[in-house]
Amino acid sequence: MIVSFIGFLLMFTLIGLLSARKSRGTKQDYYLASNSVQPWLVGLSAVATNNSGYMFIGVIGYTYTAGLSSVWLMLGWIAGDLLASQFVHQRLREQAPKTAEVSYAGVLSNWYGGNHNGLQRSMGIISLVFLLAYASAQLVAGSKALQVLFQWPAWAGAVLSASLVTLYCFAGGIRASIWTDAAQSMVMLFAMGLLLISATSALGGSAGAYEAMSSVQGFLNWFPSDLALPGLAGGLLFAASWMFAGLSVIGQPHIMIRFMSLKDSTQMNQARCWYYLWYLLFYAMATAVGMLSRVYLSDSGSFDAELALPTMAQALFPPVLVGLVLAGIFAATMSTADSLVLGCSAAITHDLLPHRIEHTGFMKIVTVLVTLVALLWALGNSQSVFSLVVLAWSGLASAFAPLLLALCIGAKPSPRLSLAAITAGLASALLWRQLGWHHAVYEGMAGILAGLLILTAGLQLGFRQRRQESY
Repeated sequence: MIVSFIGFLLMFTLIGLLSARKSRGTKQDYYLASNSVQPWLVGLSAVATNNSGYMFIGVIGYTYTAGLSSVWLMLGWIAGDLLASQFVHQRLREQAPKTAEVSYAGVLSNWYGGNHNGLQRSMGIISLVFLLAYASAQLVAGSKALQVLFQWPAWAGAVLSASLVTLYCFAGGIRASIWTDAAQSMVMLFAMGLLLISATSALGGSAGAYEAMSSVQGFLNWFPSDLALPGLAGGLLFAASWMFAGLSVIGQPHIMIRFMSLKDSTQMNQARCWYYLWYLLFYAMATAVGMLSRVYLSDSGSFDAELALPTMAQALFPPVLVGLVLAGIFAATMSTADSLVLGCSAAITHDLLPHRIEHTGFMKIVTVLVTLVALLWALGNSQSVFSLVVLAWSGLASAFAPLLLALCIGAKPSPRLSLAAITAGLASALLWRQLGWHHAVYEGMAGILAGLLILTAGLQLGFRQRRQESY
C-alpha cells in the first residue's frame, strides 16, 4: 500500500519538476505559462483544481449523512457552472492580454484601463485570505486520509502534501501545476470509478445496493427534511441556491486563471468540453460512492463521516489498490492546493506590493512562505473540510462574481462602485453564515445577489468609469 501510494506521488512530483524545463523565467510564464497551454490541458487542470479534496472527503461525508438529497449539489453546481461559462470564460481570456496583468484581481481591476491600484489591492487582500483558508482545507483533507489508512499522526499528511506542492510549484509555477493537474485528474477518475464498481458489487449489485439504501429512514428522500420552507417550495429554493454555488466558479481566482492561460481564446469550447465531460462523470460517481458508503459502513456514529471513503477503500481493496485510492485523494488535494498557493503568491507579489516584482526568484520565495502559512493554518484547523471549503468558495464568489458578470456584459462600474459591490457581497455572505441561514440556502446566493444589486443601483445612479483607454 505504501509503495503504491509513494509511487504515484513521485510520478506527480516528477511531472511537475519536468515542466521547469519549459520555463522562460518571466512573471508572465510563472503565473500564466505565457498563455501557451493547450485546450485539453486547460480543461483537465481546471476540473481537477475544482474537484479537490472537498470532493473525495467533503462531498462523500456530506452525502453519507444527507443521502439522495445531496444530488442537488451536483445538479445545481454543474448547471450554474455551465451557465456562467457561456459568457464569462472567453471574455476573461480575451481581456487578460489587453490589460497586461497576470493575476485575476489585476484583470478585473483594470478591465477598461486606468491604474486602479486601490481596487486591485483590496481584491488582492480578499483573495489572499480566502485562498489561504481554502488551501489549508486541502491539506486537512489529505491528512485525514493518511490518518485512517496508515495511522499516521494528524499532521503528517498535511506536511507531506505541503512539501510536494512546494517542490514542484517552486520549480515550474503554473505550468507545473497544470501538468500535474492533468495527470492527477486521470488518477482521481480511475480511483473513484474503481470504488463505485467494487462497492456496488460488494452490496450484491445495483438491486442489492438500492434495497440496502431504502432501509435507511429518509435516505432516499429527494429533498432534505430540515429545510426552512416545507415541501416543494423549500426543495426548489434549496436546488436553486446550489446553482449559485456552481456559478460561483467564476469568482475563484485559482480556477479562472487556468482559462486565462489558454493558448488561443478561440479554443475555449474545446477546453470547456474536456472540463464538463470529466466533471459530470466524476461528480456523479462521487455522489453514488457517498451513498453506497452509508450502507456499507452502516454504523454512522462510530467515525467521522468525512473519513467514509478511505475507510471503505480499506475494507474493500487489497493494499496496492488502497494505495491507488489514497493517491487519488492526495491528487485531488494537491491539484487544488498548488493552484491556491500560486494564487496567494500572485496576490502578494502582483496585487499587494507597491512595486510589482518581476524577478521569479522572489516569487518562488513567496510561494514557499505562503505554503508554510497554509500548513500552519491546517495544523490548527478545527472545522470540517466541507465547511471550510464552502466558506472560502462562497466568500470569493460573493466578492468577485458580481463584478466579473457586470464587466462581461459590458458594464463600466467605477472603482468605488466596484469596491462597494465587493464589500456588500462578501459581508452579506458572511452575515448569512453567521446567522445560520446557510443550512437552508447557500450563502453565496445571498452574497452574489447583494453584489449585483449594488452594481445595478450604482450604474443607474451614474457611477461609471469616466473614460476608456484603448489598447
